[in-house]
Amino acid sequence: MDIKHELETRVKKLEDLIETKGIGSKQLNKARKTQKYLNITVLGVTVAAVVGLAAWLSAGEE
Repeated sequence: MDIKHELETRVKKLEDLIETKGIGSKQLNKARKTQKYLNITVLGVTVAAVVGLAAWLSAGEE
């Protein structure tokens, strides 16, 4: 086995453990969830604005 690969695997496992059980993990999860919902909202508003603009422009041509 490659020693470098083995060490990287162990470090990744340790980082994952700290991320899920460490200090501030609850706040980190809340922040990720909030960021996800914010991104979905921004995407939805952008799509709605583009559709509305397209409808407004097509209605103005008639």
